[in-house]
Amino acid sequence: MTLAALDRLDDAYRATGAFLRPVDRSRWLRLALIGLFVGLPTAAGSGVQWSTPASDPAPTPGGPVDVSPVVWIAVAAAVVVAVALALAFTLVGSVMEFVLYESLRRESVRVRAYWRRHFGRGVRLFGFRLAVGLAVLLTVALLVGAVVLSLAAAGDAATLVLVVVAVPVALVVALVAGVVGSFTTAFVVPVMLAEDRGVLAGWRRFWPTLTREWREFLVYAILAFVLGTVGAAAVGVVVALLAAVLLLPTAVLAAPAFALFLLAEPLGIAAFVVVGLVYVLAVVAVAAVVQVPVFVYLRYYALLVLGDANEAFDLIPEQRAAASD
Repeated sequence: MTLAALDRLDDAYRATGAFLRPVDRSRWLRLALIGLFVGLPTAAGSGVQWSTPASDPAPTPGGPVDVSPVVWIAVAAAVVVAVALALAFTLVGSVMEFVLYESLRRESVRVRAYWRRHFGRGVRLFGFRLAVGLAVLLTVALLVGAVVLSLAAAGDAATLVLVVVAVPVALVVALVAGVVGSFTTAFVVPVMLAEDRGVLAGWRRFWPTLTREWREFLVYAILAFVLGTVGAAAVGVVVALLAAVLLLPTAVLAAPAFALFLLAEPLGIAAFVVVGLVYVLAVVAVAAVVQVPVFVYLRYYALLVLGDANEAFDLIPEQRAAASD
């Protein structure tokens, strides 16, 4: 028996083409806006970077450095702002997941209307993602803490053994969290839409299907990882080429900034900062537009596999029928 995860590769391509053609600039730009927050989904686990402390830090010439309280306040403020921006981005991205699936479901991209309709579900998804992320960070922090205490109390030999155990545990935790997160995005969010459920209720509803059709979802996970990696690489190449092209108009804009720098250094520096920000925003906008067909394809692929595994979760029966003809 052929698995739907294999059969639906071509169907996802046809559904994507039908959705994006003929090219509608307004639709494409709205999808690009959504893509800024949802990104390219894969079934891969997210990596967690951590390290053990150095055994003997190099001595600082002249004794300890006296850091001004103003510096500490500035660092703390920067951390708070960075965390707040990350949380806000994650919240918007969580709501945008529902906006995207609703757009694919209805074949009509309406950001504001779908945002209002699914904001509550997005907040619940945000809470779930935050809980999973905190669980991973807490696990890694406990492992690192155990290594540090072992190094201080038990010596190098015991610490080495603990590191050998801790590294695989951290990798497994990160992998499981990544798979849970990606399956939540790919399958539980559509279940929440199909049956008006919360995240945990969606997982409880989806779980019997996942365990019954585990081969299907395993093949999907492998293929989604490969497709997502290849798609991200292709997008990266195209964006890099276009970013190089954008350097020419940026250089034209930088010429007056350089002249201003020669006349008044502070104003010149400010002008260079503005030019740099314009260039970065232009590259981000290009990346958002270029990745549209990739993330639309991957979401259609997940929806087709989910609908084959359980008809009750099928959000796109008409697109499925059209793509299968």
